[in-house]
Amino acid sequence: MTQQKSIYTLQFWLLCLSNFLFSASFQMMIPELPDYLASMGGKEYIGYIIALFTLTAGFSRPFSGKLTDSIGRVPIMAFGSIVCFVCGGIYPFVHTVAGFLFLRFIHGLSTGTKPTATAAYVADIIPEDRRGEAQGMLGIFTATGMSLGPTIGGYLADIFSINTMFYTSSAFALLSILILANMEETLPKTQKQKFSLSLFKIGWVDVFEPRVMPTFLVMLLVSFSSGVLLTLIPDQTKLLGMSNKGIFFTIYTIASLMVRMFFAKSSDKYGRIPVLIISSILLIVSMIMLGFAQSLYTFILASILFGFSWGFNTPTLTAWTVDLSDERFRGRAMATMYIALEAGIGIGAVFAGKIYQGNAHNLPIPYFLSAFLALVSLVYLWTLRKKPNTANS
Repeated sequence: MTQQKSIYTLQFWLLCLSNFLFSASFQMMIPELPDYLASMGGKEYIGYIIALFTLTAGFSRPFSGKLTDSIGRVPIMAFGSIVCFVCGGIYPFVHTVAGFLFLRFIHGLSTGTKPTATAAYVADIIPEDRRGEAQGMLGIFTATGMSLGPTIGGYLADIFSINTMFYTSSAFALLSILILANMEETLPKTQKQKFSLSLFKIGWVDVFEPRVMPTFLVMLLVSFSSGVLLTLIPDQTKLLGMSNKGIFFTIYTIASLMVRMFFAKSSDKYGRIPVLIISSILLIVSMIMLGFAQSLYTFILASILFGFSWGFNTPTLTAWTVDLSDERFRGRAMATMYIALEAGIGIGAVFAGKIYQGNAHNLPIPYFLSAFLALVSLVYLWTLRKKPNTANS
């Protein structure tokens, strides 16, 4: 009973609610942005919608990791939400391709900061033997926001206007900031420093945490598929005759939620690597199905399998990163894992955009490459499964 209280504290629930609002804020606009950019004459730059966003997020990770370990978790989480709030309110006033792409670049600072500090905060307040469970529960709120976001965004854009969607996104981010204002800081006082410009001096030691190399490699390989999906799914949805471009994202996020709800303790019980092996297999099958999808049935089944895969994958990789990290540098460890996430998504998005270019015959190629990289991840995990120092927990 004591363990249960140590997890489900007021701080934890506030963090979950803030994550729900934050994830819904930036995710609600994703399905509408390709058409929005195309209306400005930038159809050939669709791949950059995600790539620029993740590029900034990746570049900001070392800074967010260092600042999370020095000035505190809460200020960095708040900064990420503030970026979403400001950018959401600026989109309606940007009417050029260059301006839009620049704003996407700036918007990426949000996911480059808040998730890093959030993961470190959870690690601070959760017992070691319950990390997988806690990350799964936090992921339920995050995934719910990502699930409802595209649906809310599509509804607002269809019924009202795309500007209404942008302003609603900004409002969600503002609410997530207000919630963070009531949270207690968890960074030990012995580590805490006053903010100064010298903290922005970054060396290689601040960029990469070698202890978490296994999670870095796995995340890099499997996140390529997310970049491909975010770029291609809106157009593929239309090609299959569906008007709501957010339906795929809603289905896969609901599937992810189901995994997190019923299998949250699986990696704590059976180990991180066995769960990640299952995740990689599901991802391979999902990507192959999307490459061959000619019917709504195949498309929806692929989205469910993709959701199952990431329902296992994300909380397990996060918990494994904490397992392998030095508690003094949790922010850096989280940043390293998220650098892999952003790099994988960004590379996948650019590749998909360059290959696709509006030609439906080219759609399968990025999906099949995603399946191949997931297979590489599977082989790598299989080689690690009997190494106790690496296969922690």
